[in-house]
Amino acid sequence: MTEPTVRIDLGERSYSVRIAAGLLGETGEALAGATGAKQAVVVSDTTVAPLYAQPVLDSLTEAGITSRVLTFPAGESNKTLATVSAVLDGLLLHDPPIDRKSVVVALGGGVVGDLAGFVAAVALRGVRFLQLPTTLLAAVDSSVGGKTGVDHTAGKNLIGAFHQPSGVLCDVETLRTLPKRELRNGLAECVKHAVIRDAELLDFIESHADDFLSGEDGALAFSADGMIELIARNVAIKAKVVAEDERESGVRAHLNAGHTIGHAVETFVGYENIGHGEAVALGLVAENALAVSRGLLRADVADRVKNVLAMLGLPVRQGGLDADEIWRLMQHDKKAMAGRVRIVLPNALGDVNLHDDIETGEVRRALEALQ
Repeated sequence: MTEPTVRIDLGERSYSVRIAAGLLGETGEALAGATGAKQAVVVSDTTVAPLYAQPVLDSLTEAGITSRVLTFPAGESNKTLATVSAVLDGLLLHDPPIDRKSVVVALGGGVVGDLAGFVAAVALRGVRFLQLPTTLLAAVDSSVGGKTGVDHTAGKNLIGAFHQPSGVLCDVETLRTLPKRELRNGLAECVKHAVIRDAELLDFIESHADDFLSGEDGALAFSADGMIELIARNVAIKAKVVAEDERESGVRAHLNAGHTIGHAVETFVGYENIGHGEAVALGLVAENALAVSRGLLRADVADRVKNVLAMLGLPVRQGGLDADEIWRLMQHDKKAMAGRVRIVLPNALGDVNLHDDIETGEVRRALEALQ
């Protein structure tokens, strides 16, 4: 299979997303070509670094780039300003410290990519960074588009900046060491992309579900070609949306389908108790139910999306939710505008619109779909 490359067209901030097997060993060559850097710092977490940092460091050395690795404790609970401060100390207090021509290399899943990207955005008022996603969720979503940031006690991703990477290298072989739960988190975002832009993508996910989830945790046996095609199709969707609306003033908000209710559920349940993709799956079910109640979406389409999510092993039910608290959290969501909750609702597979007239009673009824 020819290596897919998806171009993110943003003028002088344009970059490419490469998707193939074995790309970690090409990090140095890619970084030298994209930035000409002579110094790089690999930012990773305590789960990913022992698995994949060394081949990245070796590749950087072969390309004549001085490099080292900084790690922080794995997990969404560590995606905080305190961790940002610790990583900045590692960049700025080291001898020698980074300079404006240095590059931050984000090696890991969405937490690493978001946090390392934010660090790159604020260190020395902005240095370049390269994304090396090692989870499906990061590959199809968070590594592309330039959204960086960390969480706040008031909600998820409320502190951040738009800072585009210099490139993205997605080595599908890194996905084989994922727990299946993490792979499912990424598949939830793939279903979301199908809902907002590509009905045929849902067919592809349905027909390949067994392949994507084959094998055991830490030794997944999916077809590399199938996984490459899945990622490439999803990145192409996100690339088109980001190129149209880099800073989410219009259609980029469509990428938040499933996220308005999903983020509130994630905050309510606790980041340590639910995966991001699991929360998005629940959000899709609830928001689709809201669309059905408004007469926008056919019930059988909502049922099909729910059944695909369940087939992938994602949750479609969640007990113990406090509707009043979920509504309060939604009002603090960064997508809210002037105190009004905004939700992306589908009219059909591949066709969505943003609605800012959502009422608390509608959300209460939508949450009943999760019972």
